[in-house]
Amino acid sequence: MSSCPCLLAIPTGLLIAAGLPPWGWWPLTLVGIALWFELIAGKDWRRRFSISFIVGLAWTLPATLWMFDLTAVGWPVAVAIFSLGAGAVGIATPPAGFTIRSFAFTAALVLIELIRWNYPFGGTPIATYAMVGVSTPFWITARTFGSPGLTVVVAWAGLAFGQLVQRRRETVIATGIVIALVAGGMLGSYRVETIDTVDVAVVQGGGPQNTRADVCTTRAVFERHMTASEIIDRKIDLVIWPEDIVHPAADGRPTPERCDDDLLRTTEATNRLTRLAADLDAVVVSGWFEPTADGRANANYSIAQSPDGTVTDRYDKVRLVPFGEFVPLRSFIENFSDEIPGRDVRSGTGPAILETDVGTLGISISWEIFFDHRARDAIGNGGQLLLNPTNGSSYWLTIVQSQQIASSRLRAVETDRFVLQAAPTGFSGVIAPDGEVLQRTGISEQKVLYDTVELRTGHTLSVQLGAWPMLVYGIATLAVIQGRRRLRNVGESDLDPQGDGTVVHEFDGHIGTEPTGGDDRAGSV
Repeated sequence: MSSCPCLLAIPTGLLIAAGLPPWGWWPLTLVGIALWFELIAGKDWRRRFSISFIVGLAWTLPATLWMFDLTAVGWPVAVAIFSLGAGAVGIATPPAGFTIRSFAFTAALVLIELIRWNYPFGGTPIATYAMVGVSTPFWITARTFGSPGLTVVVAWAGLAFGQLVQRRRETVIATGIVIALVAGGMLGSYRVETIDTVDVAVVQGGGPQNTRADVCTTRAVFERHMTASEIIDRKIDLVIWPEDIVHPAADGRPTPERCDDDLLRTTEATNRLTRLAADLDAVVVSGWFEPTADGRANANYSIAQSPDGTVTDRYDKVRLVPFGEFVPLRSFIENFSDEIPGRDVRSGTGPAILETDVGTLGISISWEIFFDHRARDAIGNGGQLLLNPTNGSSYWLTIVQSQQIASSRLRAVETDRFVLQAAPTGFSGVIAPDGEVLQRTGISEQKVLYDTVELRTGHTLSVQLGAWPMLVYGIATLAVIQGRRRLRNVGESDLDPQGDGTVVHEFDGHIGTEPTGGDDRAGSV
């Protein structure tokens, strides 16, 4: 019987994963959270950790399966690190008393999520509870409290469901907190207003998925997007190309013999994009990738080109992909792998906007859309809509692409802006400010998405406050719980005269016992 909770932890984690993209069965995540909370009730800290660690494994293994194709060794290491965070949630959750347990559980969960979204190497905000939350009826919470708030409301909703199924009076507590968070979210966009509309075209050139960068294929990628752009059949104001579509060689570089076509060179690419902007009488935003002027690094950037050919602005990607665009601890890791990039991408330093003839465009290139603070930078600097040129053509399966669409939905809700996502092989999409996906392409198809979107000004509370409300909630809640625990321990020597580790105490308005072993007593007392 002692192994039963650990065995149940596996389906519990799988239920949590089922709510994530690409599956999207969000009610199952609530069931998984409720089960997790009950499985660790009445357990000592070691069993709470082990059960929660297994929940973390079962949740993150399927949700990050795409990593296996990139690094079969690194994938399980990453999953283990994520699962340690789930284990920490288990340790932080006391064994008894619903009120104290539920506040500790939700506080620890949001703090662990915030940590992994930011550390190490800039963070890894993939397979998150917020991605589940944006598909739930609670999505508006993010308008005020951001993705951390959506994480908290999903956790409380799971706890409310668990108490409801068991017909416990504590259902009222959890449900009340969910309602309060959702109500707070409704206040988040009181200062946002629409100032204009623009007709847009999001270009997806199509082509094979799960490919690797090769100098011999850069022309083919460019030509597919030129072909798609040349069939635009209506008057538009703005054309969006994906990330890294213009990957030119220096003008004097010879074409390798193994290549079937001549290399795409800088002058040719520039001239053809200038003609495209003139022919369409539209602003064209294109994604470039090339060595920096000093040759010591690469640059990943987007430029905005007006119909007269003028480059009005440039944005260099700031938040880079660890081990993809930059290699942490390079001198050490080079001893174990010869497949790492030869040069890092140089991080940009400017604001996340493009000044154009149609307005100020916020921009998050590819990986940056997973980070709420990059969208806050864009909108905080005047972005009237948000662009996400991206390139997921190297990824196996559709997990990353689906989670990126979910991230674009989160950024739309948080900022109250339209989001335009452009990818070479999918998914490209148009997302409304309420997170609804208005249009989305398929994988590998060549397609242009047309729409009329609003330009908006003003800042939501989420843009203004960032992660601070939920960071304070998490830290303050755990600090209060720890403080009460210390006060309780002051008198334990008097309450435990026999010194056997079992104490009788008043805690959180209840009379209960603190388990010292692996018993399975109920979590609500």
